[in-house]
Amino acid sequence: MTPAAHLPETGSVEVVPPAAAAEIVEEVVHGRGGGPQRLLVALDIDGTVLLEDESLSPGVVDAVRHAREAGHVVTVATGRSWEGTRGILRVLELAPRYVVCSNGAVVLELVDERDLEYKRVHIETFDPSAVLRLLRERLPDANYMVELADGERLYTRQMHDWNLAQARRVPFDELGKQEVCRVVVVSPQHDEVAFSRLVGEIGLNQVTYAIGWSAWLDIAPHGVDKGTALELVRGWLGIAPEDVLVMGDGRNDVGMFRWAIERGGRAVAMAQGPQEVRDAAGEVTGSVQDGGVAAVLRTLGGR
Repeated sequence: MTPAAHLPETGSVEVVPPAAAAEIVEEVVHGRGGGPQRLLVALDIDGTVLLEDESLSPGVVDAVRHAREAGHVVTVATGRSWEGTRGILRVLELAPRYVVCSNGAVVLELVDERDLEYKRVHIETFDPSAVLRLLRERLPDANYMVELADGERLYTRQMHDWNLAQARRVPFDELGKQEVCRVVVVSPQHDEVAFSRLVGEIGLNQVTYAIGWSAWLDIAPHGVDKGTALELVRGWLGIAPEDVLVMGDGRNDVGMFRWAIERGGRAVAMAQGPQEVRDAAGEVTGSVQDGGVAAVLRTLGGR
């Protein structure tokens, strides 16, 4: 049987939140010792559980509840910062022990289930100054945002579709003065093809990046993606490598697709995702508009 994650040393006591305690019990009761299969299910947010207008994909709340009641661990793995993730957990009626944010650069652990309070337990950062300088030379009119290690976000220009709660507007030069978890660049005057070509010409070899459907570039520390963070979570929870299921729709999900498939798990792409994203997954479900996530989660058996 796989040992429960984070058990205290012999002779010591560790107090954990109720949800975390429940998961530890489930690890013991429903572990790999011949019991029912227990999956780590990681869901992207935008384009997977949320439509473009931020309404929920049909049936997703009930399907998440079904998966949890079947004994599976359901969490989110998102490019969003924690500030943009917390409210989504509330509407999903979800309080997982671990949450992956900022495309894998940040992992948070549950502190208080009632207030949905989390603490940062793993943070990846990098020096963004060289990358920002390269991008500014080619994209002087773009909008820029960085996320600092403590979660504070700094941005250069307001954008209507950015959640900038508790963010601070600063001059461009201030963005690169300290280590960051991520850099976000939006250049509305470029289409996706032109933006991709331009980024290729710049050469971003010392970071991990993903280009969105629009002219949106998300930059993380080198070698960091949702999959690297989920591997930490999987280990902490004591879940077998092959017992993972991930779902997403964007290029920033390809890393976690690869992570799941290489370990014998499942990777499911949304039908509306780009072809290269669907090709990277082992399976394709319905679109976010058609309730693709719910269709997969409802098939999960358990205890």
